[in-house]
Amino acid sequence: MAAPIVELKDVSKRFVKSLDMAGKLAAKLGANVREETVHAVDRVSLSVAEGEVVGLVGESGCGKSTLGRIVAGILPQTQGEVLYRGQPLSALSGQARVKAALAVQMIFQDPYASLNPRMRVADIIGEAPLYHGLTDKAGEVAYLDETMRRVGLDPAYKKRYPHQFSGGQRQRIGIARALAVKPEFVVCDESVAALDVSIQAQILNLFMELRAALNLTYLFISHDLGVVRHLSDRVVIMYLGRVVEEGATDDLFANPNHPYTIALLGEIPRLDTRKRVFVPVKGEIPSPLHPPTGCHFHPRCPHAMARCSVEAPVLREIAPGRRAACHLNDAG
Repeated sequence: MAAPIVELKDVSKRFVKSLDMAGKLAAKLGANVREETVHAVDRVSLSVAEGEVVGLVGESGCGKSTLGRIVAGILPQTQGEVLYRGQPLSALSGQARVKAALAVQMIFQDPYASLNPRMRVADIIGEAPLYHGLTDKAGEVAYLDETMRRVGLDPAYKKRYPHQFSGGQRQRIGIARALAVKPEFVVCDESVAALDVSIQAQILNLFMELRAALNLTYLFISHDLGVVRHLSDRVVIMYLGRVVEEGATDDLFANPNHPYTIALLGEIPRLDTRKRVFVPVKGEIPSPLHPPTGCHFHPRCPHAMARCSVEAPVLREIAPGRRAACHLNDAG
């Protein structure tokens, strides 16, 4: 496998809501109020090799979008280290830091909310490459037109505003904005979830075409297992801020190991199981404000043991290229 282009080492992210003046006063008077801490990402280690497509899967609220924003440099991690081509981002400065920031871009879920409604498409796509010297004023129009054509947009529409485009076209604008700074790594955060099914197929095909043409690396975040299976070389399963399993796509879908992965994959709709009774994963995903002790999945796991409630399982190799975090894998 090629060397990692992006690597995370024990990365965690916590959001702390501090008490306001009224809350502090209430606490002094004996009220049961305190700071709230959301444990969004909990000690995640992950690497993505150059040219690879890694699918990141999990229920809503599991922390996958937060993790994507950390990878893209939008959110700082609370602890741990993010490395770009083996170099810790915290150790980079000056032009090296700018280069790393431009190399990793993000495409967001909602094409309606991720574009500035007061900016024309020409400025949305062209502002960053002009600022960073990827083009100059003389070549700006040609550069912009080429970028728009690459994602299937007519350059004649570059003076229009986002509200004058359809949802699929807006997502193409978001893709063009990311590609305009010539990234190597693209984080796709539920990038087709808000689109009609027919438009989803077009955008997914575009992603694959761009991967081949530009040698892009993707972290593809999605809750749609069908999309992830179609696109990804490797799949990472998250649950309540932690990675519980990862492996090559075909291997993981054919032989899931972690009880949560088994439950997820077992309920994918299939034509040959139309008469099967749907049995969802029992219980609700716990609050990240108060995650369970030990294994986060143990309150919903059909195989939970006493050990699971007190000891967090280590994500370790269970086969070549496969890792899982479950006490059931321990010998004896």
